[in-house]
Amino acid sequence: MRQIWAPWRMQYIQTEKPEGCILCEKPRQDSDVANYILYRGDKNFVMMNSYPYNPAHLMVVPYRHVASMEGLTDEELHEHIEIISRSVGVLRQVFGPAGFNVGMNIGGVAGAGIEDHIHTHIVPRWQGDTNFMPVMADVRVVPEALAETYGKLKDKF
Repeated sequence: MRQIWAPWRMQYIQTEKPEGCILCEKPRQDSDVANYILYRGDKNFVMMNSYPYNPAHLMVVPYRHVASMEGLTDEELHEHIEIISRSVGVLRQVFGPAGFNVGMNIGGVAGAGIEDHIHTHIVPRWQGDTNFMPVMADVRVVPEALAETYGKLKDKF
């Protein structure tokens, strides 16, 4: 078996995992930069995914702990969609992707890693952004550090 070195993963592996919901906890902290929170609306916020599928993988998250779309109020849902649209526009402006995957994984069987707190993923896509790594090694290579991506995006919201 071939090995691929990703020493930055050790920080995640050794970090004590918090109890509770990180999507509730992170916006309560006074650490937007450390938590990669890019934008705060009245009902929802935007944060970068700390374990992205592609560079600039964002998540739009309601502040309220709700497990499904039908649990959102009209105001929460309306702002959620507005922020998704705004986020796509910012990503187009800053990174110029060829397309996007935008969606929710509702429930564990649908792939939700945090199934009790609904959130929408916005994944920018570029021609040729996939290669043999995910197929052959079950590894995805993200070519830019999260802090660098955050710096490019923060002032655009």
